[in-house]
Amino acid sequence: MKQENTHTWKLSAVFSLLDRWGLLAIAGFLLAFIPLYPKLPLADILPGYIVRLRIEDLLIAGASVLWFVQVIRKKISLSTPLTWVVGAYLVVGFLSSLSAIYWTKTVPMSAPHILKMFLHYGRRIEYFSLFFITFSAIQTKSQVKKFLAIFVISTALVGIYGLGQKYLYWPVYSTMNREFSKGLRLYLTEHARVQSTFGGHYDYAAFLVIGLPLVLALLFFVKNKKLKLGLAGTFLISLWGMMMTSSRSSFLAYLAALTTILVFFAIRKGLIWGVTRMVVCYAVTAVFLMIFGDLLLRFGQIFKDNSAYTALQNTVNEAKEKAQTPLVEKPKDAISIDDVARAAAEAAKREKVIDKTDTLPTPVAPVDQVLPPDVYENIPDRVIATTSAEGKEIEVIIPRVFSENAHRLGLSAAIRLDTLWPFAIRGFLRNPLLGSGYSTLTKYTRDQFTEAESTDNDYLRTLGETGLLGFLTFYGTMVIAMGYLWRKTKVSQDELLYLFAVVHTAITIGLMINAIYIDVFVSSKVIQTYWILTGMMLAYAKMFSKSDEKNVVERRTFKKKVRA
Repeated sequence: MKQENTHTWKLSAVFSLLDRWGLLAIAGFLLAFIPLYPKLPLADILPGYIVRLRIEDLLIAGASVLWFVQVIRKKISLSTPLTWVVGAYLVVGFLSSLSAIYWTKTVPMSAPHILKMFLHYGRRIEYFSLFFITFSAIQTKSQVKKFLAIFVISTALVGIYGLGQKYLYWPVYSTMNREFSKGLRLYLTEHARVQSTFGGHYDYAAFLVIGLPLVLALLFFVKNKKLKLGLAGTFLISLWGMMMTSSRSSFLAYLAALTTILVFFAIRKGLIWGVTRMVVCYAVTAVFLMIFGDLLLRFGQIFKDNSAYTALQNTVNEAKEKAQTPLVEKPKDAISIDDVARAAAEAAKREKVIDKTDTLPTPVAPVDQVLPPDVYENIPDRVIATTSAEGKEIEVIIPRVFSENAHRLGLSAAIRLDTLWPFAIRGFLRNPLLGSGYSTLTKYTRDQFTEAESTDNDYLRTLGETGLLGFLTFYGTMVIAMGYLWRKTKVSQDELLYLFAVVHTAITIGLMINAIYIDVFVSSKVIQTYWILTGMMLAYAKMFSKSDEKNVVERRTFKKKVRA
């Protein structure tokens, strides 16, 4: 009997620890683990599909189970500022999926297609779950400060790893195509963009749209000189990373977020303070833009027919030549990220013609054509291995043809304008209220099973997949979160609360600008980090109650009386 009581006590102690620290511990761990751990796969979810199961998926699933159990046991509440709007979006997403099967019939009655659609629906649930987990976990200001420290250190380490990739040939693990997403160990070449621990350079750049404004705001907020020095170093490393991703949309998003931070802090601290900080921040950004990466030249491509562009290109190339040279020799057994991409593209487009009676295409030699400004090698569209009437094997090279948009704006923009965006609009028009369903926008035919999903414009993707109702409820979550934080600043004069309201507004505006050109809100590492930080900020804002509001009103009334 005594032994049974001992086991009961131990079990009770375990549950007590889980109740008190379980969600907090795993939320803090995920805040560090998600940006730091490369996108290495554990297993295929669907054969032939690019999305794979990863360690963070299992960790988030475990945390979600713990959170749900605590809700059932009434240890935590389901009520949050976003509960109803997130619930509305999930209802719309489910109805959109049913509509795709039974109404628009954009998803055939086939297990792989249906599973793929609900896989993407499940991913949205996974992302939102991190908000609820973090919001429920954080109870004190000291816990918030620990989360901020975790994020800043993680951001610094991610930046250091990017430096290692560029100058020391540290490994790259990419998910830019299905071949990469198998977990291949790669290295960067001359024109390859830094992506650090992320699946692609766009993802890393989008993460920095979150990291740079928050680090900068904390740099203005803290008083300790050592902390300021560490934050300044993290900001500079991250700014270097932004330049080395050469992502134009993310850079513009960063500038918008930076300006938002500076303007709101200037309102709080005064015009002179704001002007001096603006000059320093913009000057440092301009210097990094000139020296590191190809970002300045990519902006210059818009004016490539201008002689000023040629002069700019020569000046920048000279300035950055030494700044971008690796510090060590390339590993002899290392696999280039460009080599794998080239091999995968050629393998996918190579055909074998057996029938000798077929009319053979005329052999074509490689053509030295003018390439789009963001294409560095003339890889043919197809290499057809066939057999001539005399029985000899011959190769027929079909040159790659680029559209007018590709030559004028670059291949990156042309893919969006010529294919991805029109397909998303088509999906929206099929059912303006509910869209055509998740993972249906890149298909040429109804029964086509695409290996990846991308629209490179999150607004068009949301409209195309879940229609107007999905659009309003999804982006409504972010707007409501911003509004909640700003309302709480009227309740309390707390400086950290004001910082959170400013930062959340800045990073949300930044990501919304970024979303015009990439699918940032379905980029797992980016959106998972966003919802953890949003949960942290709203949890801190929740600590300020109606009594604080009453005190603020009384203080304001007292000041008015004194002035009178």
